[in-house]
This record gives sequence, structure tokens and C-alpha cells, in this order.
Amino acid sequence: MGTPGTRPVVEGRFHHRGAELVYDDAGTGPLAVYAHGGFVSQAVEQRMDLFDWAPVLRTGRRLVRYDARAHGRSTGRPVDTDYTYASLADDLLSLLDHLGTVEPVEPVDAIGASMGCGTCLHAAVRAPDRFSRLVLLLPPTAWATREAYARANRAAADTIEREGAGDWLAARGDPHRPAVVADVPEFPPTPPEPILPSVLRGLARSDLPPPTTLAALRCPALILTWVDDPGHPVSTATALADCLPEAELHLSRTRADVRTWGSRIADFLTDHRP
Repeated sequence: MGTPGTRPVVEGRFHHRGAELVYDDAGTGPLAVYAHGGFVSQAVEQRMDLFDWAPVLRTGRRLVRYDARAHGRSTGRPVDTDYTYASLADDLLSLLDHLGTVEPVEPVDAIGASMGCGTCLHAAVRAPDRFSRLVLLLPPTAWATREAYARANRAAADTIEREGAGDWLAARGDPHRPAVVADVPEFPPTPPEPILPSVLRGLARSDLPPPTTLAALRCPALILTWVDDPGHPVSTATALADCLPEAELHLSRTRADVRTWGSRIADFLTDHRP
């Protein structure tokens, strides 16, 4: 992922609720903040080469991408409730405070993938005036499809505590990965093994906000997802597009189309001005 801009990437840190959260700060202009998916980090996503942030920075924005608590460079505690979407949303709002975006500063653009999608939606529901636009990448299982995911996470947490992470990691490889990411390398989870069970249980206790609650959001939203991924079902993306008042949905079926997401995000942020 290229990150050119008028200002080089600077690493920042702040403390919140028993963790040190680390972020990369690049570019200048209106602020956009990015929350990654579960078990990865900014460095891992860079190596996966899934998203290209260069088009976003070329729109004249300050882009802050942070490692969620216990992921990547950020620290965390073995506390299940620290890793629910609602708690992760609290981290995001505290990051905005740290960056100096407390009212009456302009609202920010929030971009989130998978777990980060849940983080952004919970933050937007809690503090809608702080966000101007939402970009929701790979919405995860939610509502009717969430319980099976939650059950698997709870079982995995028990297995790791009982037997260690080795067998769970070996079983994690999915031979039926979505074709659009079949060539993307897989990496081990970045949360340390002693914290992995808490991360799994926290995510098991999470869900997206209810559709009736999301329907009250007024900021424009862009939803990007791909096909044939049980962990990120098209049904969630479609339901979000239906319940959010001003939403666009784009569905990718090829790796080449996924590579257009950076440009699609940049166009969306430029065209949908507050």
C-alpha cells in the first residue's frame, strides 16, 4: 500500500484504558481515520497488499491508521470486554480526542474493515456529529449470521486456553478462501497468545448496531465487499445498504476489482462533501 503525501508518515502513541495504542499519521488536510480488521495490523495489511491508500492521500487528506488494542504494535489486556465492538469504538473516539478533533472541530471521515467496520459503526451511532462520511469495507457477520461466528470464537478461545494456539492456528487455514483473495498471503494473528482468548471472546460478544439504530445515521456511507466469504457475507453488506439512509454498495468478484477500492474510496470522499 503506497502512502505518499505532503508529509511523511509519523508514528504516534497514546494511552487509553490500560493500553498503549499506536498509529501511523500521514498527509495533510481534513482527517480520515482507518480501523483495520481483527487479528491483523497495519504492517500485516501492508504485506498483504489488499488496500492502496495513495488515492486517498492524493485527495489532500490527513490519513491516520491505527493498530487496534492488542494488535500489531498496540498493547492490550486479557480482558474480554476490551475487545467488543463497543469498547473498540471507545478507543476510536479517544483517538479522535487525542488527535484534537473534539467539537467544534470538523467531523472526520471514518474507514473500517471487518472488525474496524463494527468499530466505526458503533462510534458513529454513539457520536454521529463527529463523522462526516463512513467507508465500510468487508462488513462482518451480523444479526442472524452472527451466532455461528460467536460460537466458533468461544470454542477457539477455550481450545487455546486448554491446549495452546498451535492446533487452532493449524486449523485456521481455509482451503475454500474467496477467489478474490486466493493469492493473498496469510499471516498468524498479531495479538499475543495469552490475550488471544480475550480477543476471541470479545468479538464473540459483539454485533453491529441494530438496523433501526443505523437508520438514524445521516452521514453518507460507501460499502465495499467481495463475494463467497462466509466471514463477510454479502447479506450483511446488502442489509447495511438497505438500512443506512444514504449508502452506496459495490460488490467485487475479482482481485482486479478489489484493487480499485482505493480509487473508489477517494472518489466517494471527494464527491460526497458535507
